[in-house]
Amino acid sequence: MYTTIKHKQGKRMFACYGAQMFVGCGSACFHATLKYTTQMLDELPMLYLCAFVFYALVEADKKPAYGVLFPSALFAFQAGITLTYLFWMQSPVFHQVAFGLTSVACVVFGLRRMKEMRLSNHTSRILSRMHLLGHVGMWGGFLAWNLDNVFCHRLRSYRSQVGTPLDTLLQLHGWWHILTAYGSTYLLLWVHFIRLARLGHDHLFTVRYRLGFLPYVALKNPKKID
Repeated sequence: MYTTIKHKQGKRMFACYGAQMFVGCGSACFHATLKYTTQMLDELPMLYLCAFVFYALVEADKKPAYGVLFPSALFAFQAGITLTYLFWMQSPVFHQVAFGLTSVACVVFGLRRMKEMRLSNHTSRILSRMHLLGHVGMWGGFLAWNLDNVFCHRLRSYRSQVGTPLDTLLQLHGWWHILTAYGSTYLLLWVHFIRLARLGHDHLFTVRYRLGFLPYVALKNPKKID
């Protein structure tokens, strides 16, 4: 969020990163309380994050192509899903299907955007790497989550046998959160760079790491820019 402001990269990516932060806050509230209301703060923001990403990919140019029509339709769609989930189909499967379909739409449209542009080798490498790492994180987390659901009692037994700190390795629900956090971050960086390429600014930027493992978009040669 800071880099989007620092480099004046518009409100769309700022909103995407902000939505991701909101997902993290909602998830923390839910796991701290285990209440239904905070569960909604965990699950529904995931849909809203996808909506922001989808908007950023569809409206990737400097000026919106569809005016208020597209964001209004997107808002109505998300509002319909939210109301349906809250008052009619209160099933985790409904949320998972809605989230999965929206995520697939984002990935498909992102790949379509990549094919539309003539990308430099530098940008192509970054986009391919961010896309790959994003999927590794998301699908790895999804696998860990499902294994934890299926083998929960057995994993508890194994954790009690190995003891601390090795039992941490078998906390698969925790690994689900870590892997999906990294996966979603890399996919947001992928979307961010698609946006930069669309605006013709991608040659000025690259992906760097804070503390060796926290990726962010940064200027390639900040001294030359200054």
